[in-house]
Amino acid sequence: MAVPPLLRAVIMGPPGSGKGTVSARIIKHFGVKHLSSGDLLRENMQKKTEVGILAKSYIDQGQLIPDDIMTQLMLSEIKGLDRYNWLLDGFPRTVAQAEALDKECDIDTVIDLDVPFETIKCRLTARWIHPASGRVYNLEFNPPKVQGIDDITGEPLVQRDDDKPETVSKRLQAYDAQTKPVLEYYRKKGLLKSFSGTETNKIWPHIYAFLQTKLPDVSQKDAANPR
Repeated sequence: MAVPPLLRAVIMGPPGSGKGTVSARIIKHFGVKHLSSGDLLRENMQKKTEVGILAKSYIDQGQLIPDDIMTQLMLSEIKGLDRYNWLLDGFPRTVAQAEALDKECDIDTVIDLDVPFETIKCRLTARWIHPASGRVYNLEFNPPKVQGIDDITGEPLVQRDDDKPETVSKRLQAYDAQTKPVLEYYRKKGLLKSFSGTETNKIWPHIYAFLQTKLPDVSQKDAANPR
């Protein structure tokens, strides 16, 4: 029996597009290794590694981490995953990063979550929190009984800076400017697979069906053979 080639996939999508949810489902169903640039950065900053200290100095100044630092960080991790199927999340973010990745390995597919910016704005700006307890409300799904007030303590709710409309707009504009060229780069190579919609639960079945053409669903096997 021929062994199927290992999957080398990238997931892309603006902040708030549901990338975290979709990635978790891909891991559960297809057993791939998930490599998130954000998680890796946080880990390196906590451990105070050389790359972590360097990355933190850029973040503290409100600057983007240079391509060569991100590339070095991600490629050294990828080398340790050469026997696994994997999914990259948050990398590559620029065309220079995509070109550097190409020199190391052949990407098979790029999953693009194409969620309208208006949907994302509504989704993110609808979040309000009770700072003392960390309780999260969403004006669309689980609003507080009284607008702006915590159900249990009666204290005022606040909106995180990240969720304020002007910040959300800026984050989306930055993603658009930085990442559109990367999507175009992969589209020209015939690797881009866009999934459009406004609800993760409606987009997911299409992503699942697409990935089933490349990998078996391991979650059913695990359910049949509990360890």
